[in-house]
Amino acid sequence: MSKSVISARISWPVAFALVALLIAIVVVIIFLRVETWPARTARQSTVELERLGKDLRDAFIDIAHLQPRITINNRVYMEQTTPVSELVVLSRRIEVEHELLHTWVGSSKRVKLHGTFIAKAGFDLQQNLSLDIRPQEIVVQLPHAQILGIEQEQVDILAFENGLWNRISGQDLQGELSMLPQLAWKKAAETGLPAEAERTLQRQLDERIHPPRPLHLVFRNGGNREQ
Repeated sequence: MSKSVISARISWPVAFALVALLIAIVVVIIFLRVETWPARTARQSTVELERLGKDLRDAFIDIAHLQPRITINNRVYMEQTTPVSELVVLSRRIEVEHELLHTWVGSSKRVKLHGTFIAKAGFDLQQNLSLDIRPQEIVVQLPHAQILGIEQEQVDILAFENGLWNRISGQDLQGELSMLPQLAWKKAAETGLPAEAERTLQRQLDERIHPPRPLHLVFRNGGNREQ
């Protein structure tokens, strides 16, 4: 028998064995990739959510000077820190007037004041602020916005008229001055300043973060401040 025939008889079984070995290796690789795919996907998803959590943390530090409590898929990722107690997101100038007109035994006194105030609306950060990052959405829970303060800018006396025996007292003037901030506080609330502050925060977060998934602000009822 020639050497070429013997060589052919030997090479064919070797070739088949090599092909079978290669097929087995490919099958094993595919099997391992399929088996580990859920774990790898979960790891990649977790890394992505953690990266998003850091971006959100940085955004809140820039906007609110605090780090909220962050959870990722119901697992606490970062605890809340509150270096400040309030987040003011909106300020508006408020103008109010109040008049005292009093007549006694035919003698009248009249005081009319005009006040200009700066009303500040925002959030009380002494209440919990939490951020939950979920696969399909981002949920930020915080208290409803409220009027945080009223600062007097200017007070003008529009009328100061004494009667002959019905004179304006210091108590009268003090009472009228104390009414102006209360009226400014009420006017700021009635004009929808807290609701506008909530919309402003939503817009600031959207512009700062550009979230890859919907970001929802969920407002909880809290104690309202009163002047």
